[in-house]
Amino acid sequence: MSSLIAEDEISHETELVWLEDIDSLDYVRQSLDRLPTRRGRPPYHRDGRMVGYARLGATAKPSRQSGTFRRRVFWLLPHDRDSVPDGLYAKSAPAEAVDPHTLAPRSKGYKTERSEGGPPSSAMQQLGITLPL
Repeated sequence: MSSLIAEDEISHETELVWLEDIDSLDYVRQSLDRLPTRRGRPPYHRDGRMVGYARLGATAKPSRQSGTFRRRVFWLLPHDRDSVPDGLYAKSAPAEAVDPHTLAPRSKGYKTERSEGGPPSSAMQQLGITLPL
């Protein structure tokens, strides 16, 4: 969950890489995954799709036990609001979700009125989709 990500766990981030245009997304889910590299595109083994990931700087140290690095991965599930606007998350967002426009390297981001189902994004407005209040 986003609220469980501590700032010191992401202190070695240097860049966030987006695989999709985040302007059309009201929220993204984020998690800290154990990955074998600091920088490369991570493998993705969840349902749904990966929409972005963090790259770490050269000073990031791997875990002594596993040799892996903890990196943020941003993702969405098939039933999230971008795919099903009138679905489960029409008026809310998952616990681990944040507004992608509040994210930056070393900053965990936060929920906004938009990510919680408030005013629709410009992409939803262009599609003529209005969320219930």
